Amino acid sequence: MPRVLKEENLRLRSLLDEAAMSNKGLARRVVDLAATRGLTGVRCDHTSVLRWLAGEQPRPPVPELAAEALSNALGRKVSETELGMTPSNLPGDLGLQLPTGWTETIATSTALWRADVQRRRFLVNAVFTSAALPASALRWLTSPPAAAPASFGTRKVGRDDIDAIRELTRSYREMDNRLGGGKLRSSIVSYLDDHVSRLLTTGSYREETGRQLAAACGELSQLAGWVAYDSDEHGLAQRYLTQALAYGRHADDHALAAEILAAQAHQALYLARPDEAIDLARAAQAAAVRHGSATLLTECLVMEAHGHAARNDARACGATLARAEQTFDRAAREDDPAWLAYFDEAYLAARMAQCFRDLGEAGHAARYACRSLDMDGRYVRGRAFNLSLLATAYAAQDEPVQASVVGRQALDLTVRLTSARSVRYVRDLVRTLRPRADVQAVRDFTAEVRERLPAAAGHAAPR
Repeated sequence: MPRVLKEENLRLRSLLDEAAMSNKGLARRVVDLAATRGLTGVRCDHTSVLRWLAGEQPRPPVPELAAEALSNALGRKVSETELGMTPSNLPGDLGLQLPTGWTETIATSTALWRADVQRRRFLVNAVFTSAALPASALRWLTSPPAAAPASFGTRKVGRDDIDAIRELTRSYREMDNRLGGGKLRSSIVSYLDDHVSRLLTTGSYREETGRQLAAACGELSQLAGWVAYDSDEHGLAQRYLTQALAYGRHADDHALAAEILAAQAHQALYLARPDEAIDLARAAQAAAVRHGSATLLTECLVMEAHGHAARNDARACGATLARAEQTFDRAAREDDPAWLAYFDEAYLAARMAQCFRDLGEAGHAARYACRSLDMDGRYVRGRAFNLSLLATAYAAQDEPVQASVVGRQALDLTVRLTSARSVRYVRDLVRTLRPRADVQAVRDFTAEVRERLPAAAGHAAPR
């Protein structure tokens, strides 16, 4: 049976109107193209097109044939995704490469969003591919500036459309910090696939509006990647972050590019790939320097420092942390992008605590982790992270009772979240405390974790 979507296919309707083509006309062209290719099994008529307009997804090769028919009628390339149809054949590496042209960026990202909404198997099973990271960062660093994006579709895109994307992104970002990424991922992706995709594929906008649209798409795509990362869907997160970087390039937004590259470095560190993290953090620094934000440069420097710590290179870590602190001292926060508000003294302290933890300097780690708790209360997940970090530092100092007390505070927050990372940090703490199971407080804490967070007991987490 064909797959049926819940919503009307407005993309196909818009293209039919643009081409002045009737339902019967499209059906006839699809059948004719099939005949010229020797595809004798393709049958459709005007009622088939009506079903497609209602949201039904036709079987291959109909999407490809319909795209070709409309391409011929309009005199330009129309992709299957632009039709609101699932491409007949999607490459397994969809989204892993950094597109260069605006049309390619739209085609790649919209195909990714649609495949994600449909939970296509190759995306559900996608794994993180470290080999793709250097190529994307290098392409961003070495490519000439992208031409300003423009399009001449059927629907005018204006300031209100872009403001709506940004307002929704702000709202989702706030909810992500309070609730965790697991509650939001499907909503964000559905909005990208339904609303944003339509603006990109059927919209009409000139260069300045195009850059603003690209920046808004980049911010929301970056958030989609971030919540996928928080949900342990690392292959998907990597693809979203790569496409977000492409949008940042078309927006000529070096600050956004730096933030995305830093997010990629963050994920690489979590997945125990410090070499890739260092390379990405350095690429992020280049973008931050181009933008001129000392706060953003500080973030990128502490990412590099954490990479050195993960490689147990104390000298390189210390030198990079010193640069980060000096840079942050001269930061003019009023010039920072609004989305960078999370980076403050508490956040910097948390990043430094992670560096010292990985270097085996538990005393310094505990000191900075304590400082990190002087943080904005809206960042519930961040507080859960920092409490787990402090508890782990206490455990490394052989203070199992204190580690258990603080660990319980982390657990209290974690059970309120849908964040795989939060769960894994509690899991990491349970593992670290296992040698001190002779202590009653540790046994009580471990039992409480097992009861309240069953999946969290006894498995080590990557960092």
